Amino acid sequence: MADNIHPLALVRGAWGMTGVDLARGICAAAERRGLRSGVDKQRVRKWEVAGVRPDRESQEYIAEVFGVPLENVDVGSWPNWLPDVGVVRLGPASTVPALREALRASMDRSRRTILSAISGTALITLAGAWASTDTGPQVLERVQGKGVGEGLVAVLEETSARLTTLATRERQHTAPLIDAHLATVTDLIAEGRYFPALGLRLHALAASLAQTVAWHRFDHGRHGEAGRFWIAGLHSAYASGDHDMGAALLSDLAYQASWRNDPRTAARILERALTRTRHPAARSLLHLRLARALAAQGERRATLRALSAAELLLGVPTPDPVPAWCSWLSEADLAVDSGQSLSDLGETRRAHQLIEEGQNLLPPSRDKTRGVFLAYRAKTHLDRGEPDVAAAAASKSLDLASRIGAPRCVELVRGLVPRFEAFSDAEGVPELLVKAAV
Repeated sequence: MADNIHPLALVRGAWGMTGVDLARGICAAAERRGLRSGVDKQRVRKWEVAGVRPDRESQEYIAEVFGVPLENVDVGSWPNWLPDVGVVRLGPASTVPALREALRASMDRSRRTILSAISGTALITLAGAWASTDTGPQVLERVQGKGVGEGLVAVLEETSARLTTLATRERQHTAPLIDAHLATVTDLIAEGRYFPALGLRLHALAASLAQTVAWHRFDHGRHGEAGRFWIAGLHSAYASGDHDMGAALLSDLAYQASWRNDPRTAARILERALTRTRHPAARSLLHLRLARALAAQGERRATLRALSAAELLLGVPTPDPVPAWCSWLSEADLAVDSGQSLSDLGETRRAHQLIEEGQNLLPPSRDKTRGVFLAYRAKTHLDRGEPDVAAAAASKSLDLASRIGAPRCVELVRGLVPRFEAFSDAEGVPELLVKAAV
């Protein structure tokens, strides 16, 4: 039955609006332009029930009501540009609804909204709202519910940190524990009694756990779930006033968009995230991901500017500690992602050198990253017409992925299979094709 509900009615309902509320919002948007709109609840009903398409002006007013940038309004694709129902608006009390939306979505994968990743329009709109809202911590004292003790929060912080810093081959077994920690923290935020200082720690923990859960879902190709957990983490960071953590979660959403071949969305999210990121290491990582998104669009000059900024910012001395979410960023990551950007721009020789250099710099503890780097290296060897060497790198990536449980590496290598099939007689390629098919 829900599949037959018009998307406008779904969005309106998710925002708690009646048809009258939406009509009033449209009329108010027209008035702000010095114009008048004749939209009323009957007109809204025609759009939602009779399938009548709103005219250009009305679609622009609808976009303003729901906070969608005008450049994202494609009149001809109505109603596809409307924001996703599952994206909770940022607000003073939005953390718990966003966390519970992500947790519910993860438990019930049969829901229609979980079948695909969140639209680029919704993500850009959310990033714009975050970037344009200048607010400090919003966590207030909660005076109702069962008391939450500092000892309990300390235990949750300690165990969460230990679970999330295990080596990849161990973390593949801990996903249910991390999920359970996030569910517990969500309940404490929603139902516990605590002072603001403890509430801030709970929100910070929720943001960190949501980010970890999202990456686990992303690694296993569950993109709709991953996006909702990153968004839930963004709400938590927003409530605690942690701009760098908020930028981190937007950056992760952008990384996902690039992975899903939507570099335009990725770049626009990152541009907004950079407006409020302060720590040099955090800004370096965002510029590096921006470079990847720009290179995928063939924007050479902008890509080189972003790479230069990432290199300059990495290692800039600062009295503030490096945020945990980007403490792993190193010269190895800078070299490999720079190489990937140059590869997308057609500079194959230099790209190959940088990727090889980055792989050599990578510490032994980062096995999953090594598997990803090996897949990148396989691609550059194919670009250079070296299928035998490419097959060796891809085979190592698959072996590593199998040992530590890293399905994203497998996905990268399998994406190269069509190119390897053109070299089926080259040394190592037949064996790789068999291994990739398993």
